[in-house]
Amino acid sequence: MGRKAMLLGNEAIAEAVVAAGCQVATGYPGTPSSEILPAIAACADRLSAPTLAEWGANEKIAFEMAIGAAFAGARTCTLMKQVGLNVAADSFMTAALYELKGGMLLISADDPGPHSSQNEQDSRFFAMFARVPCLDPSDALEAAAMVKDAYALSEKHGAIVMLRPTTRVSHCRQVIDLVDSFAPGSEVKFDRNPSRWASLPAIVRSSNPKHIARFEAIRAEFETDWGKYNFELPAKGKAKLGIISAGVNFSMLRDLLREWGRDDISILKIGTPCPLPLKLVEGFIARHEKVLILEETCAVVEMQLTDRTRIQGRWNGVVPGAGELLPEVIERIVLGVLGETPARRDTSDLEAAIDELRVRPRPPQLCAGCPHRASFFAIRKGIPGAINPSDIGCYTLGVNQKGVDASLCMGGSVTMSSGFYMAHRVTGQERPVVATIGDSTFFHTGVSGLLSAVYNRHAFVLCVLDNSLTAMTGGQSHPGLGGKLRKGEKGVALSIENAARGCGVTFVETVKPYDVAAGADVVKRAWERAKSQASPAVVIFKHPCMLLREPQDIIPMSVLRDKCVGCRYCIDYFGCPGLPFDEKAKKASIDMRYCVSCGVCRIVCPHGAIADRPAAKGEEAS
Repeated sequence: MGRKAMLLGNEAIAEAVVAAGCQVATGYPGTPSSEILPAIAACADRLSAPTLAEWGANEKIAFEMAIGAAFAGARTCTLMKQVGLNVAADSFMTAALYELKGGMLLISADDPGPHSSQNEQDSRFFAMFARVPCLDPSDALEAAAMVKDAYALSEKHGAIVMLRPTTRVSHCRQVIDLVDSFAPGSEVKFDRNPSRWASLPAIVRSSNPKHIARFEAIRAEFETDWGKYNFELPAKGKAKLGIISAGVNFSMLRDLLREWGRDDISILKIGTPCPLPLKLVEGFIARHEKVLILEETCAVVEMQLTDRTRIQGRWNGVVPGAGELLPEVIERIVLGVLGETPARRDTSDLEAAIDELRVRPRPPQLCAGCPHRASFFAIRKGIPGAINPSDIGCYTLGVNQKGVDASLCMGGSVTMSSGFYMAHRVTGQERPVVATIGDSTFFHTGVSGLLSAVYNRHAFVLCVLDNSLTAMTGGQSHPGLGGKLRKGEKGVALSIENAARGCGVTFVETVKPYDVAAGADVVKRAWERAKSQASPAVVIFKHPCMLLREPQDIIPMSVLRDKCVGCRYCIDYFGCPGLPFDEKAKKASIDMRYCVSCGVCRIVCPHGAIADRPAAKGEEAS
């Protein structure tokens, strides 16, 4: 390991996975985990390692691919984000009971905050629920080290082992030794033995006590043999406070104490929160009059303690019940417990720099020229009064275009549409429902919901916004594209149109998003067909993501000053970053730093103030 590189935490994890001799790696992209599987493939290509790295159509599929390989003896890894573990929960909860033949690492990356998720759930609770060991890294270096030890633990006990990085670990950067070799994989030979591999109730009744005993045996190991992840940093002299810290909060806390120059606080660092090494933790608590527990995002360590008399934490409101424990939050908590006031920080230089650079916060929004923006506009134009459920992905940002009324989870737009239809039908009402879903999400869980809707004769329009990419998570492939991660490997690209027809949908049409008139027309016709046949109709708005676009002719768009009345329709209902609005002059304009010359905005303006020609002298609103 001579060569070093500044890597993301996710890339460091990937290097360690390949070095550990992982033979089968699977996953589904989801921030903050998305970079891991491509990095595994890249590292395997660099080292000519035999690791198979493949995306599953969803997390449940990815998990089951990996668990099947582990049943056969292969060393495996599967990765996802915290809400993806919900999708895989069915198989995960049962697979936890098995005594595996091959080592299996489950990477569930959590998103405290959250930054890019529909919730901030804590995967450590899933580990407790399933009684599988969970490792909680505090930085990229520790996450990489934990990978190797996780495989050893898994193979010793035949257990799934969870590695749970959070956003700040996954996306931090640290100098890492690039691996230059990989361990030999395990022998792959499946033993036909239903009493071991079939989850029949009679078998589970005997395997569950063994599973509980295994969990407690791992707890005993965590007490004594995992000192590099569970250790105390004692105070000098008598400690004013003891702090139990898990995950990235330990790194933040250590930096704060170093900044403050304090040595009167003891820290017990916990890298194995599940099962918690209770003797170690209770011994630390016994030696301190007051103990603060810092962990994200739920009280997983706290809840495993039977006596919280000396504990300050979430249970008594000292630690906030939600949100990230950022350094400034940790500072406020720690000094509050000590009865001290935080020092006022001088932020004048930062504020001056922000003002000079004219940096202004803005909400997440679709990219300039994004085909989804035009699709949403066409849908609203076609059926203005429709209910518009949407899904998880870039298209959720259609809420900025007044094009999204509800969103829940992957595939939820399809099944919520069934629910909206049923609610109105049972009360004798007729209300159009036009849902949106992305191409990757359609294959993820949209297909099963569409099958159910056809079977039950639910009338709604499903618009698949096909941008030929899993865009929001970083541009990964999916079954509709057929791309594979390893060099020289090719998959099969599946047709969304054929998949929809295979589900029994009789109205399936594809339209170009930038042709707003055609899009509005096909949405109208789709609803009429859905209504008349009591069956879902599918419209596919197909255009590559603007990040993949081919070079195109420049359309010299301009806003004509005399025609712009300042109605803000283009801002409030279209919302392109290339269309700023001058609040003082009450005029829109074209910002050529962002404009990609798609030309859709000229259709949007109700007053004809946006033209696809250069403005004459005095015409340009800017």
